[in-house]
Amino acid sequence: MAKRDYYEILGVPRDADEKALKGAFRALAMKLHPDRNPDDDEAEHKFKEVGEAYEVLKDPQKRAAYDRYGHQIFENGGGGAGAAGGFGSFTDIFEDIFGDFMGGGGARRGGRERGSDLRYNLEISLEEAYSGKSVEIEVPSSVSCDTCSGSGARPGSSPSTCQTCGGAGRVRATQGGFFHIERTCPSCQGRGETITDPCEKCSGAGRVTQTRNLSVNIPAGIEDGTRIRLAGEGEAGVRGGPTGDLYIFLSLKPHSFFQRDGADIFCRAPVSMTTASLGGEFEVPSVDGGKTRVKVPEGTQTGKQFRLKGKGMPVLRTHNFGDMYVQIVVETPRNLTKRQRELMEEFERVQSEENNPDSAGFFARVKDFFENLGE
Repeated sequence: MAKRDYYEILGVPRDADEKALKGAFRALAMKLHPDRNPDDDEAEHKFKEVGEAYEVLKDPQKRAAYDRYGHQIFENGGGGAGAAGGFGSFTDIFEDIFGDFMGGGGARRGGRERGSDLRYNLEISLEEAYSGKSVEIEVPSSVSCDTCSGSGARPGSSPSTCQTCGGAGRVRATQGGFFHIERTCPSCQGRGETITDPCEKCSGAGRVTQTRNLSVNIPAGIEDGTRIRLAGEGEAGVRGGPTGDLYIFLSLKPHSFFQRDGADIFCRAPVSMTTASLGGEFEVPSVDGGKTRVKVPEGTQTGKQFRLKGKGMPVLRTHNFGDMYVQIVVETPRNLTKRQRELMEEFERVQSEENNPDSAGFFARVKDFFENLGE
């Protein structure tokens, strides 16, 4: 009986990439697995076909040979999936793809488990982000037990090799007569070692909880949401395993005056109607703690922005600075006295369209709009 085309078996085109091949194989292998199809000889046969096809097509050299010569390249000792023993590697293929689901991908061997990473949330002010600073923080975490030196065993004794898995941390079970699945060893939980005489201080964990004081350097110009990694400052590993890392997540406190956008900062400054009309100047604080004078030309309108070059935040790890933008808001007078009202009314009588060109133009367009509606 002639063999089916490998691409047809997997249901992929001949130009399928590695990702498509792997996805097709995974879906078919799950569907046709003997455990899901007990007493179904046809499903088992197709399951083997899928494994044979993927074994060839996943290998660039075998795939190139198959594309050129077809099945005959693997016959008569050609070294392909169709030869005796060729399908034996399918177990490894399946474990490579499904290892995480079958318990093999996360197995821990040798008893030494890496410590967990830690997160510390740190809030600083905009001024501190401008100048940079060194911060002392307290971090509660697990550290290596000094009594047993992290081994977990009472001083004078040592962990012993797990009798169930022989130190591998995994045990293998056979299903279907040819398919092998590895699982985490239930006796040692994947560590490969057992402790019969645990350390009294750490109860065999090899680590204890302790609060540590650390110094964190905050560079000038750092931005909100930045993450700082302190390698090896996380939790101690289990029984002498490598230490995890500590991640500092920075956030900036809301500022009463400034808003920040990257290296630039923004603020709004209300000015009186007379200052906006006649011109003038005023002082605003700058983020470096100083003062900056802003000159307002006559006729300034609300929304006008003034750029103060170099008065923004430092750019991280450079000698450059952003800019500061001051936006003008013209304040309308309120709570007028009788005399002030008289002066305002007198000004209203003597002003012309030239004094208010925007409003004059707007209401002229409004008039034209209504006149056109009536036509």
